[in-house]
Amino acid sequence: MGGRQTGRNGPAGIVPRSYNGLMAAPLDVCIRGAGVVGRTLALLLARERLRVGLVDLPAPAHHQPDVRAYALNAASRDLLLRLRAWPDELHATAVTGMDVRGDEGGRVRFKADREGVPALAWIVEVAPLLARLTDAVRFQPQIELLTAPQPAALTVVCEGRASSTREEFGVQFEVTSYPQRAIAARVECGKPHGGVAHQWFDEGNVLGLLPLGGAAGSSAALVWSVQEPRADELLGLSADEFQARLQAACHDELGAMTLSTDRMAWPLQRAQADHWCGPGWVLAGDAAHNVHPLAGQGLNLGLADAEELARVLNGREYWRPLGDVKLLRRYERARKVDVLAMGWTTDGLQQLFAQPAEPWSWVRNWGMRGFDRSGPIKHWVVRQAMGHARDLLRTGRT
Repeated sequence: MGGRQTGRNGPAGIVPRSYNGLMAAPLDVCIRGAGVVGRTLALLLARERLRVGLVDLPAPAHHQPDVRAYALNAASRDLLLRLRAWPDELHATAVTGMDVRGDEGGRVRFKADREGVPALAWIVEVAPLLARLTDAVRFQPQIELLTAPQPAALTVVCEGRASSTREEFGVQFEVTSYPQRAIAARVECGKPHGGVAHQWFDEGNVLGLLPLGGAAGSSAALVWSVQEPRADELLGLSADEFQARLQAACHDELGAMTLSTDRMAWPLQRAQADHWCGPGWVLAGDAAHNVHPLAGQGLNLGLADAEELARVLNGREYWRPLGDVKLLRRYERARKVDVLAMGWTTDGLQQLFAQPAEPWSWVRNWGMRGFDRSGPIKHWVVRQAMGHARDLLRTGRT
């Protein structure tokens, strides 16, 4: 019986599935990893009438609440809306403006109304998004929740950057570590955020405040990527000391800062699997690639992986099996270009702002000021970040 479960029974209790005393048909796809990317892919494949097993392991007893928030672009939002998994407005805050500042007066500002869109991005809380995806999975009869991997025509690895399955398939995960850690927390601000996301570059550190709680909210998700020695210092501060340091780093832009959660931290890296697929298996999301979080594009890349893989599998020749390596390489080729481009972009920005001495400070701040006045170039970059690059190519807009 192999420990297979039905989606309606959830993770508690192993219930073999059968009809009239016969065992259920074998799985078409087994997805290892039930995070946002894994659940999204399961829903996409189930819509194509594939039988999907989703390996959902229970969280460890010492698991802390996730204080992160995702910056999702328009393409990701459209995908999740189609799956009926988009959170409500209180948990998916529209970003109507972005204010990015350098360390010597450089500044770039973006406004949704100038781009003719309702929002530049949406800041989505982790738990509500996972809850909506869980509900969608529960009511999809083509998906079975598993407590352990099961044989299938195709295995998809969506276990994240710390995947233990990659080595089983002989994958080398090439990691470039940054001398930084990301510190994340939720904060309450003394002033309403007005739907504006803020980012400061300062001496190799990147501080981001992402608006939460809807358009009228005053809470924010903090992501502070700092050099290693400074990370130890900041994490060792009391809450009051940390709040004072944070408020100073934000130049009092949003008033007094009050921590509303504990701080969490993780090391930053850029990573890429040497190959994403083989006979009967494929990687997606952070199991295949990691980028620096300064552009907030990590989950957008993973969701684009899920959508492209589902498209490739659905469009396969009738005689070609799901695990055919030539088929899976179509997906790998399609996605590697975007992932490599984003990796190079975020790595280049990180390296540029990590240089404290002249002439680099002058160059980057001069570049920010020029980019802010660049017109069509700035518009094109915004559309890229929103996931609308293909729209631009089709319409010829600039």
